[in-house]
Amino acid sequence: MAASRSSLLLPLSLLLLIALSNVAEAYSSAKLRPSDCQPKCKYRCSATSHKKPCMFFCLKCCAKCLCVPPGTYGNKQVCPCYNNWKTKEGGPKCP
Repeated sequence: MAASRSSLLLPLSLLLLIALSNVAEAYSSAKLRPSDCQPKCKYRCSATSHKKPCMFFCLKCCAKCLCVPPGTYGNKQVCPCYNNWKTKEGGPKCP
């Protein structure tokens, strides 16, 4: 009985550890210093063919929100301010 509990406890502990590390990673990307914006935006805009406008708007959004979503596309749910800032037409302001 004790052996089955410990064999079940180890995988559950590992899953909890993985989940907490993902939350910590998402939270750490949501609280940038203004000096962190340039490298984060450079990576965020690295996959686009429209680098100048992407960098312009990414830096503008990062300065306001102090957050840049991870990756080169998507993941905007990590940064609510970045995600919810819209243009006059209602489209996304931030890349």
